[in-house]
Amino acid sequence: MRIVELILDEESELGIEAISVVENPAIEEDFIALKSQEFKLAEIDGERRILMGALLIPNKPIYRRNGEDEYYIYFSKDTVLKASQMYLMNSKQNNSTLEHKYELEGLSLVESWIVEDKVHDKSVKFGMDLPLGSWVGSVKVNNDQIWNEFVKTGKVKGFSIEGYFADKMERPNDQTIKDELAAIEEAEAEYLLSQVIAVLTNEDVELESYSDYPSSVSNNAKRGLKLNEAVNNKCATQVGKVRAQQLAQGKPISKETIKRMYSYLSRAEAYYDPEDTEACGTISFLLWGGKSAKTWAEAKLKQLENE
Repeated sequence: MRIVELILDEESELGIEAISVVENPAIEEDFIALKSQEFKLAEIDGERRILMGALLIPNKPIYRRNGEDEYYIYFSKDTVLKASQMYLMNSKQNNSTLEHKYELEGLSLVESWIVEDKVHDKSVKFGMDLPLGSWVGSVKVNNDQIWNEFVKTGKVKGFSIEGYFADKMERPNDQTIKDELAAIEEAEAEYLLSQVIAVLTNEDVELESYSDYPSSVSNNAKRGLKLNEAVNNKCATQVGKVRAQQLAQGKPISKETIKRMYSYLSRAEAYYDPEDTEACGTISFLLWGGKSAKTWAEAKLKQLENE
């Protein structure tokens, strides 16, 4: 069955729109209804009416079905963190629904945090055993009907988020990634060979003359070389390794090479995962200078076209 990673569509700046209280949370984690201590005010006992629970759990497969298509979705730690931040930055903390159907008034997210310690995190105090990177929240319920008819009766048991995410293509296995990137590097090898032949036959060739790329490009290449060494240099072809050495040393590169660099990085970026430093997709992307090189190459090509 397919496993699809959901990511934030940062270009449209959309994320989580609301928190829904539901009977069966998709993440399968119930919240805790905190009745708390008694606070006496004018001889009246009150309840805090706060619900605490997991909002998003990283790397947890969530079953989905669309017609006959069955698959699982999941969120990475990075996406969970971004979602939690964007929710508050976009002032969505008062948005809530019941079972994803009915808009509610009187529910507000009053606490929000990411689990960073399995021993001392606040969630542990209330009996929750959540993975590191989980987004936890406390919701204040100032809605008598919801509290009395749904929370106290147990009709709702947890939180479920509502939002807009983009599908990230299912990541191919490491060998598939290596094969595709090797094919791109083979094209670069053919270009380099044509340059050598041109020199030997006294043809005019374009001298490598552009080395104004930022230091971050060289640093990425150096990091790629170091990571590749740690996995016995299993990633990339010889062309990719040579290109990394050139970038690491700040050597100049030709316009044609810049074109191939941009083409390579544009395709290879889909396989880049900063959290997986042993994956060939990540290492190969860094060997060619990473995101900084892609940005520079695109800008450089536009500059050269306008000259």
